[in-house]
Amino acid sequence: MKRFTPFCSALFASFVLALVVPASARDLDQDEALRLREKGIIQPLETLLQNALGRHPGARLLEAELEEEDDVLVYEIELLTTEGVVREIELDASTGRILKDEEDD
Repeated sequence: MKRFTPFCSALFASFVLALVVPASARDLDQDEALRLREKGIIQPLETLLQNALGRHPGARLLEAELEEEDDVLVYEIELLTTEGVVREIELDASTGRILKDEEDD
C-alpha cells in the first residue's frame, strides 16, 4: 500500500478546497464603474435602483456595490423595507435583469 507524500497530501487538499470554496466576487471601485457606464457596458445605477425600489415600495437604500462575479457585472443592492426587513437584490449591471431578490441573513 502506497502512502501519500506530504506534497501529494497538500496538493490533494488544495484540489478539494478549490471544489468546495466558491469563487469570490471582485468589487469594482467608482472609477471603474464610471468608465464602464461611459462606454455603455453597464446601465446607470440610478436606472437599476428605480427598478429595485419599485419591487419594494417605500424601501430605503442601505448599500449598493458593483461587483464582477464569474465574468458578469452585478449590482448588489441592499434595501430596508417598510416592514423592517433587509432585502438583498442582485441585478445584471448590463441588462438590468434581476438575478436575486431575497431576505438578507
